Amino acid sequence: MPPLCRPAGSPGTGRFGGEDHGGVTELWHLAEGPEWAEAVRTGSYERSTRGQSLAEVGFVHCSYPDQLAGVAAAFYADAGDLVLLRIDPAGVPAEIRVEGGFPHVYGPIPVAAVTAAEPLTRDATGRLLLPDA
Repeated sequence: MPPLCRPAGSPGTGRFGGEDHGGVTELWHLAEGPEWAEAVRTGSYERSTRGQSLAEVGFVHCSYPDQLAGVAAAFYADAGDLVLLRIDPAGVPAEIRVEGGFPHVYGPIPVAAVTAAEPLTRDATGRLLLPDA
């Protein structure tokens, strides 16, 4: 069974899932603007990844901050209206598993667990501008 994801300082580990990701205490997720707006309206984010719902996939794909650039390049290079969600795992009642090195949330993410929702922009060449990990 994959390791559970724990906030830093939890019993048993000071890292997520036993892997060192620089002592991060939050998960990151790229959301499309309209889907985030719907979550704010309903109080719950239920998208898994671009073009797929939580109901279809079974979990919400998340990343650690140091993984975001790769995720953005692989799946969101041509996407518009993106929002970076910074998620406090302590506010997520659903199980969080680390699978294939990435955190997966096995249930809806309460909007209250999102500590920041940052609209992303692109530079003059169209490259997505991401915050530092």
